[in-house]
Amino acid sequence: MSASEPRRVLLIGGTSEIGLAIVRRLAVDGPVRTFLLGRDRDGLARAAASLGPDTEYELVDADAVDAHEATVARAFERSGGFDVVVLAVGVLGAQAGLDADRSTAIEVMRVNFLGAGSLLLAALEALRRQDSGALVLLSTVAGERVRASNAIYGAARAGLDGLAQGLADSLAGTGVRVLVVRPGFVRTRMTAGLKPAPFATSADTVAAATVRALAGREHTIWVPRVLRYVFAVLRHLPRSIYRRLPL
Repeated sequence: MSASEPRRVLLIGGTSEIGLAIVRRLAVDGPVRTFLLGRDRDGLARAAASLGPDTEYELVDADAVDAHEATVARAFERSGGFDVVVLAVGVLGAQAGLDADRSTAIEVMRVNFLGAGSLLLAALEALRRQDSGALVLLSTVAGERVRASNAIYGAARAGLDGLAQGLADSLAGTGVRVLVVRPGFVRTRMTAGLKPAPFATSADTVAAATVRALAGREHTIWVPRVLRYVFAVLRHLPRSIYRRLPL
């Protein structure tokens, strides 16, 4: 890609505030041509309009796993490939654990692991075929060590994070790179109404850290960075202590 050519970006989860912030931050460094995939047609249209007239979009539903491979491949074909793919698919919910509505709990697990994992596979397969590009997975610190207060969401995201890490290792030595981004609590529409956790951050801060990491060689980042050290301690606490913490 020459300096005059736009960077081609695919945002899966095309209405994600963090995902859109990453696209806009990439555009600070040079022209970007974006393709959005998501399930909300009206939301996608608004997001595309906010990014500029060259932005394309197409519908995809995390639950429609049988359509993921073809939909992602079609986006690659229409755009002539992508330099960066951002996977920003996920839903919150079922914080009540065993007392949560069962259908909500199942949806959280299905979307955050099965659906997002299927899209991850489809995107990495497409990047491997072109033998170049970077995939950014928006993960979360909630999956680093699952908490009793958020067990269902945390476990589903832990599965997705682990899948991305394992697939990244399988792609070592190829032209494809995976960057896993683990933010803490991010103030967005998705978290509206929830009590902010310590070290809460913003979508723009996550975006800036992600773009900096894409320019380097890191495979996993924490936002803010201090959370890397916080969870290095929490990860090794005995369960008898960990479960008593107000997390």
